[in-house]
Amino acid sequence: MSHYKSNMRDIEFNLFEVLNRDELLGKGPFEAIDGETARTILSEMDRMAREDLAASYEDSDRNPPVFDPATNSAPLPAAFKKSYQTYMESEYWRLQINEDLGGTPAPSSIVWAMGELILGANAPIWMYAAGPSFAGVVHKNGTDRDKQIARVMVEKQWGATMVLTEPDAGSDVGAGRSKATLNEDGSWNITGVKRFITSATNDMTENVIHLVLARPQGIDGVGGPGTKGLSMFIVPEWHFDHETGELTGERNGAYVTNVEHKMGIKVSNTCEVTFGDPQVGGGEAAKGWLVGEVHNGIAQMFQVIENARMMVGTKAIATLSTGYLNALEYAKERVQGGDLTNQAKDAPRVTITHHPDVRRSLMTQKAFAEAMRALVLYTASWQDQIQLAEHDGERNELAERVNDLLLPIVKGYGSERSWVLLGTESLQTLGGSGFLQEYPIEQYVRDAKIDTLYEGTTAIQGQDFFFRKIVKDQAKALTHINNEIDAFIKSEAGNGRLKVERELLAKGLEDAGAFVGNMINTLMSADESAEGGNIQNIYKVGLNTSRLLMVLGDVVCAWLLLRGAEVALEKLAGEVSPADKAFYEGKVAAAQFFARENLPKLTAEVAIAEATDLAIMELDESSF
Repeated sequence: MSHYKSNMRDIEFNLFEVLNRDELLGKGPFEAIDGETARTILSEMDRMAREDLAASYEDSDRNPPVFDPATNSAPLPAAFKKSYQTYMESEYWRLQINEDLGGTPAPSSIVWAMGELILGANAPIWMYAAGPSFAGVVHKNGTDRDKQIARVMVEKQWGATMVLTEPDAGSDVGAGRSKATLNEDGSWNITGVKRFITSATNDMTENVIHLVLARPQGIDGVGGPGTKGLSMFIVPEWHFDHETGELTGERNGAYVTNVEHKMGIKVSNTCEVTFGDPQVGGGEAAKGWLVGEVHNGIAQMFQVIENARMMVGTKAIATLSTGYLNALEYAKERVQGGDLTNQAKDAPRVTITHHPDVRRSLMTQKAFAEAMRALVLYTASWQDQIQLAEHDGERNELAERVNDLLLPIVKGYGSERSWVLLGTESLQTLGGSGFLQEYPIEQYVRDAKIDTLYEGTTAIQGQDFFFRKIVKDQAKALTHINNEIDAFIKSEAGNGRLKVERELLAKGLEDAGAFVGNMINTLMSADESAEGGNIQNIYKVGLNTSRLLMVLGDVVCAWLLLRGAEVALEKLAGEVSPADKAFYEGKVAAAQFFARENLPKLTAEVAIAEATDLAIMELDESSF
């Protein structure tokens, strides 16, 4: 039986009953994907995820790849390769790429709904299959030569990687020391060592294309310090004819020199890659080609990173969702103790779903899983608007700003909440059994921890959220979301059934506004050019950026759940089937529970932020 338990009913509820994605399907850039086709794709992907992709999940953890230094490779287990091939042969990955690359474009909301199913069933399949979507970045930013390389990448279904991190420059990408030296033929020799490179080696594709950030040498005005001095290069594992894609048989000097031993997602090869070292492999130079004609590497790479952050958030909530559904199934079957209202020695034993704290735990899991699914698909709906504008040769700047604002919440808030709840609630529901490998949740916990770390840790997401997505944006996107929430609060949503929750949301929105205001005032007080300014106050901001991310995540998620509850109540006012009645009542209950359990806590979070001082920054290290 599959470990993976999907929630197609809630996915379709968000897509078609709340977000009304039928309005986009079958039109404009999505002409080839009408509503019926989208539903068929999601249904087939749901079946494939549960039956085929999930089949190798446990085996891939128990029998992970082993690095072979003689061949600089780490072959993948046969069961995983079979699951991967099943997905690639389905060609649903083509929904993510444009027509110029052989794609059938679908709205981002449909793609990420599909992504949840894959990432919940067996996340590394999505990661190894990143080649075509990475090719889209090369195509978008490249010269005619690069565009043809992108077409080859898709046609050949090659693997691809994003190569930023170095051993001495982790999250500080601008401190990277990898170098690029121009050759007479227009190629570049890349030298350096990169670390934590996902999918850098596999034995499922004939080639891997590394997208490498390196610092050009010997060109005036190019390759200076910091991130602005970085350029992005196409560096293949094997040389190939750029027109036809045929391999030349010549090895490029980009070698995997280590595969990390990890806590989770073990089948995903996380590698050290050495470029252009004469002591490594065959000693070949690592040749690469500059993407485009300008040295704009960090901006180009961020197009990859932002997609990866969406992936991480989707993976996180997908894992929490299946963790909850596994816990729910167990709780419905596990008989333990008597009901709290009948403590007689001969009282009948009951399933643990009768126990109050188990119900609290299950509803906590349900509410957060459904809240963050709503968050992912709501964010993707803004990406849909960006796609529509691009199809018309325009830009939707509001959609771009709001998407940028929401991405750190999707990634940072989503990964933190999911990781914590998987351990403290999902696994806990199973008691001692949850600690055993007989059940999948212990693997979920191990696999989920990475979500808080890669593509920017939660601390980095918090800083990005405040400094770039709020301050640099002059709070334009935040103001738009604020106004949307405020309009909902002032409406008659729920016809009285949601009155208390709207009041709680109003207070939560007020608290969030106070939090943001306090942060901005503190930031201004750190300006030394202003009277009384103290640069040390910037530490107070840094001590609260992650807290702010969580607070605004709670507010947005509460609002999205209550929007869904409003729709559910409208449905319940009519004729519905018994199954739909239970589903809609569950949506209302989850929204009310989330609002009542989480929003009152925000007042305390504001008080903590306002009381922040410099004491721990002034404390000597020896006292820690």
